[in-house]
Amino acid sequence: MIISPKLLRLIELLPTGVVRVFAIKFLSRLIDKHAKIHLSGTENLEGAKGPFLFIGNHLSNSDGIILWKVMKEWDPTFVAGVKLKGDALTYLGTIAVKNTTIIPNTADKEGISNIIKLLKSGENIVMFPEGTRSRVGSMIKAKRGLNLIVKLSKATVVPIGMYGSEKLLPVGRDADMNNETFHKSDVYIKIGKPFEMSKRDKDEGRKEYEERAADEAMKKIAELLPEEYRGVYK
Repeated sequence: MIISPKLLRLIELLPTGVVRVFAIKFLSRLIDKHAKIHLSGTENLEGAKGPFLFIGNHLSNSDGIILWKVMKEWDPTFVAGVKLKGDALTYLGTIAVKNTTIIPNTADKEGISNIIKLLKSGENIVMFPEGTRSRVGSMIKAKRGLNLIVKLSKATVVPIGMYGSEKLLPVGRDADMNNETFHKSDVYIKIGKPFEMSKRDKDEGRKEYEERAADEAMKKIAELLPEEYRGVYK
């Protein structure tokens, strides 16, 4: 446990500006101490026009913090599940990192609408379409909704493959994220080429199309990963 719940309650009493300065320094040093980051593929964005909707696989609670460290050039807003504010580490992450919240495993129309509005205003977005961290160490099925966001926002979709973070901050065996601890690890991040979401076929049902389009997008992420991390998208 990095920060005890008792200390977190004391931190929450401080002005937001003070907490943000602390959170940025604390999280940055935490990643610098434990992670050796290997970033590749940034050349794939040369000449590409945004706003960008970055989509990535999700192996650890450290994923967002790591991407925040390496993607400052694009100053993205991260899509975060509302439950993250209940854990010390991820609470600090939501203070340090620009984010917009969504309620996982629900048809959160307001959350999706906010993502679309941000993209339309020119903000870059990072989201994890799986909706939660994989507990099997490889990709799991994506949630529906990705194609709707892309269709309404006209954003440029960019895949990101990431691995090693599952060793940096392993998923805990129980539901208490406060029990998760950092370990030294190499973390590999590869940014892929922008791509267009698949179009709906004339006789294709809406649900069938949403699933197919999401699967095709997730396979773009899988292509950036070693085979053992591709999971259901091998």
